[in-house]
Amino acid sequence: MRVLVIEDDRSLNDQVAGALREAGYVVDVAFDGQEGHFLGDTEPYDLAILDIGLPQMDGLSVLEQWRRGGRSMPVLLLTARDRWSDKVQGIDAGADDYVAKPFHIEEVLARVRALVRRAAGHASNELVAGPLRLDLKTGRVTVDGCPVKLTAHEYKVLEYLMHHSAKVISRTELTEHLYDQDFDRDSNTIEVFVGRLRKKLGIEVIETVRGLGYRIATDDR
Repeated sequence: MRVLVIEDDRSLNDQVAGALREAGYVVDVAFDGQEGHFLGDTEPYDLAILDIGLPQMDGLSVLEQWRRGGRSMPVLLLTARDRWSDKVQGIDAGADDYVAKPFHIEEVLARVRALVRRAAGHASNELVAGPLRLDLKTGRVTVDGCPVKLTAHEYKVLEYLMHHSAKVISRTELTEHLYDQDFDRDSNTIEVFVGRLRKKLGIEVIETVRGLGYRIATDDR
């Protein structure tokens, strides 16, 4: 999953981005509203974390422009403001949730997990496809209850496919959501990761849809 963090406090930006990366997310960062708006408007993110008090363009203006432009990724607001009216204004501008500063990083991670899974239509932190289970909170993957050890990139491919099990995911989409903006992207590497996943999982759960991409096999197909 790919996340954009827009926060002008560099220490806090580093803290949030670092925690997200440690949790397995791909993270891009921006330190002002103008740069953040551009990235959110041109790159495919699964979620954005957006500070309200930003230089050059404030967070609410960034959010309003995204929504007017049709950008629908979940947005978690960071705010130092205590007035309930400011929080209402953020929600009305199109935010999906907010966290007031100072905050515990664990709360931010929990809210990110919740927003990403809700956007994909999941109510639980556990994604299931037949005997395959993936726990979003712990990163644990099991098949018939037996743990499966995956590399970070293998896990990211599987997580994205399972989040979007109702649709066919192209190699290009996988590449765009699994690497940050500075990575030299090559969609052919996705085939390698899918091949390794199939071997490690030992079940036929990742289908290839010729000419289109991959999808997770479900019992109703």
